[in-house]
Amino acid sequence: MLAILNVILPVFALLALGYGAVRLRLFPSEGVRGLVVFVNNFATPCLLFYAMLNTDFATTFNWGVIVPFYVGAIAVFVIGIILSAKLFRNKPGEAVASGFSAMFTNTVLVGIPVVQRAYGQEALATAFSIIAFHAPVLITAGMVTMELLRRDGAPLLKTLGVALMRVVANPLLWGIALGAAANLMQIKLIEPAEAFITMMAAAVTPAALFGLGGALNDYKLSESWGQSLAMALLKLIVQPAIAWVIMVPMLHIDHDLARYGVLLAAMPAGINVYVFATYYNRSVHIAANTILISTVLSVLTVSGWLYLLGL
Repeated sequence: MLAILNVILPVFALLALGYGAVRLRLFPSEGVRGLVVFVNNFATPCLLFYAMLNTDFATTFNWGVIVPFYVGAIAVFVIGIILSAKLFRNKPGEAVASGFSAMFTNTVLVGIPVVQRAYGQEALATAFSIIAFHAPVLITAGMVTMELLRRDGAPLLKTLGVALMRVVANPLLWGIALGAAANLMQIKLIEPAEAFITMMAAAVTPAALFGLGGALNDYKLSESWGQSLAMALLKLIVQPAIAWVIMVPMLHIDHDLARYGVLLAAMPAGINVYVFATYYNRSVHIAANTILISTVLSVLTVSGWLYLLGL
């Protein structure tokens, strides 16, 4: 238990520091967005670039870990839509946005720091191989499903075009793609360039956690807390459970490798959940509450997963 506390306490202490600093007006709330933009658009792409540059693709891209992660994500997406429509009586568009809240993982702002703290630098290569497909697969799945189910949906071809543009414009994917290309061409960075990349990469963990903590001040619980709690539990418990069942009992993936993917699946809902909901103006309050509830509950659920997976 002490080892688990050693992993999670620094992570969530940084989150709490960011939340408290903004709440007490020790840090400007308008600065939080800039900090998150810095992490997503500059620091994390450098981290991903450097990771891909130094990755052994033959051993890192293990489809026995990657595919179950996404099967779990799509499964809770479908479950979330059904629960939202049947149990909470949401319209189709609102149900899709709610399901998306249960599917999309905070892989960068929380996932990378927790996985690194728990299992060390060697776990990040597997985590990055999952992150490489995260936005393309899940954003496309979410947008296509939304356009197919909502009554005022756009033509499917137009939807696919919008989804493609959102994916192509994602700086995280540029970092991954450029790093992979440099790896395949066996490019070696000169010392000043490598120092620059590693310094930027080192900024990811503290800036991401502090920024996310500050951003939580923008989310307030509302009357939709029951549905948001249901989506949060799908995200924190059901999604990683499905991934684990497929990886270990079914595919017999080595436990030490499988736990990297399962732990990443156990992270709370990502900020893109809110972006998706506001883009379609569907279930925005549920998306915001799911981020808040899942992030707070993840203190307990991530500790539980670390105990079950073995630290």
